[in-house]
Amino acid sequence: MQRIWLALTPTIFLVLWSAGYVVAKVALVDAAPMALLALRFAAVISIMAVLFVILRPPLPKTTRDWLHLGFVGFLMQSIYFGMAYFAFVNGLAAGTAALIFSLQPLLVALLAPRWTDENVNWAQWLGLAIAMTGTFVVIIARLEIGPPPFVGFGFAALALAGITLATLWEKRFGLSHHPVTANLVGYSAGLLGLLPFLSWSDIAAVNWTPSFYYAFAYLVIGNSVIAVGLLLAMIRAGQVSRVSTLLFLVPPSAAFIAWITLGEPMPLFAWVGLIISGAGVYLATRLGNA
Repeated sequence: MQRIWLALTPTIFLVLWSAGYVVAKVALVDAAPMALLALRFAAVISIMAVLFVILRPPLPKTTRDWLHLGFVGFLMQSIYFGMAYFAFVNGLAAGTAALIFSLQPLLVALLAPRWTDENVNWAQWLGLAIAMTGTFVVIIARLEIGPPPFVGFGFAALALAGITLATLWEKRFGLSHHPVTANLVGYSAGLLGLLPFLSWSDIAAVNWTPSFYYAFAYLVIGNSVIAVGLLLAMIRAGQVSRVSTLLFLVPPSAAFIAWITLGEPMPLFAWVGLIISGAGVYLATRLGNA
């Protein structure tokens, strides 16, 4: 039974993670980005608090550990998700956003030598060039549909910077923490980071429609709890290479789901760009680490 579960885990994770981009766009129809994030973080914190009481996992031992964990949580939750949601409401397609965010492993590999003693090899540089080429192909192909959402691209770039810096910071200063502790502290830091930009009018303006309830439940349970849990389970099971492979499958999967559910147009040439970009990420994350 355990073998069957491990065999199904990558597929379940891929579907849940890819669909998250589409579901977020659905939820943002009825809520402002900051309001949606605040509600999402509060719900996840409540779930993690219950798990914390039940499991009693260890807490960070020093003030420095608390600060490092909180800073990574702020970058991941407030900056990455916050800017990603603003990119969505400013017209960026779900598949294009997933493609931009999939460049994160490449940026980490190229910037890591400034933080650690890791070296960047030719495969990683070539992979970055190929992935960027594929990204530009997708952007150019979508010009057939309409003008590019420059503001949306700007927010996506900030989101990419946030998750990249979070990964580099964790790589340099992070320690191994229990998943419940890490999520509880991380989401709490993310919620605190939102408060200066959150107004009561944002919360009051949430339109609690059935579609919002379903989307919100998915983002909390499907993305923040189940998908992240599956990701950590695969890593603990030693399937790091499989995780890397799954990440480059996210953009085409997200684009396909958005095409089916939201009717987001995707020209044929854009699908070619997704394949090129995925090949670049594969080259850099798999062959580059060989």
